[in-house]
Amino acid sequence: MSGLDATDLAILRILAADATRSAAEVGRAVGIGQPAAWRRIRKLTDQGILAGRRVVVDSAAVGFGVTVFLGVRLAAKGRTSLEDFERAVTAIPEVQTVQHVLGQFDYRLRITARDISDFERILRRRIMTLPGVGQVEANVMLSEERRPGPLGAPA
Repeated sequence: MSGLDATDLAILRILAADATRSAAEVGRAVGIGQPAAWRRIRKLTDQGILAGRRVVVDSAAVGFGVTVFLGVRLAAKGRTSLEDFERAVTAIPEVQTVQHVLGQFDYRLRITARDISDFERILRRRIMTLPGVGQVEANVMLSEERRPGPLGAPA
């Protein structure tokens, strides 16, 4: 994070908490004017520090009440390429994240489903039929605590 001053860090904290805040609101919160805030936000974006703005959808509110973390170990037989597996798994709409990891499994997937029966259908018909899938282990999320991240909470 070299080159970032206290104002830049404050701006990042504010936008990490609520990316819909306007440059004027951000400027007021950190004690600078709207044009200066806009220039700093643009600089952070141009430097790749701000990599986009996202909307967080409450999955349960739209009918997806189950989240499952699925560990996937690729089978040694057949030597399916990582790219083939990644391309196939990212095409499944219920798969929210695909993480290539070290450890017992090769991949960790975050899957949203309407309920456990829906997850079972996704697992049997979509995941287990992917190229190279060997062993899987499912962990159903019971609750989630959101953390502010490495920058801490907004000032």
